[in-house]
Amino acid sequence: MQYFQALKLGQKRVAAAREYLNKITNGKAMPALALRDNKTNVWDPVGEENLYAFVDETAGFVLTDTSGYILALVDKNGISKSIVQGVTQVQKQQFEKAFHSDNIEEFKGKVILPV
Repeated sequence: MQYFQALKLGQKRVAAAREYLNKITNGKAMPALALRDNKTNVWDPVGEENLYAFVDETAGFVLTDTSGYILALVDKNGISKSIVQGVTQVQKQQFEKAFHSDNIEEFKGKVILPV
């Protein structure tokens, strides 16, 4: 796929993921990655599927705030499409209930966050 085609499709998927996260997080979602990083000249948009993941320092990331978690909506490869920073334990539990009721599964692999 050509770069601009992949980017446009990825941006649409990021916008949809962000819109959903904004709905359940009261407008706190930020866009993340629109393209998969595959270390080649082949351009692929981020995947269409939505899975959720909570990231904390046990995953090897150094978080700049002490609130607890980063919430990411990711594709099947763990590439984050939209994120919410500063999620507390109480919020995490509320969001997990929303994901469960919306039939969104948890991603259990390595999450790729924007740098």
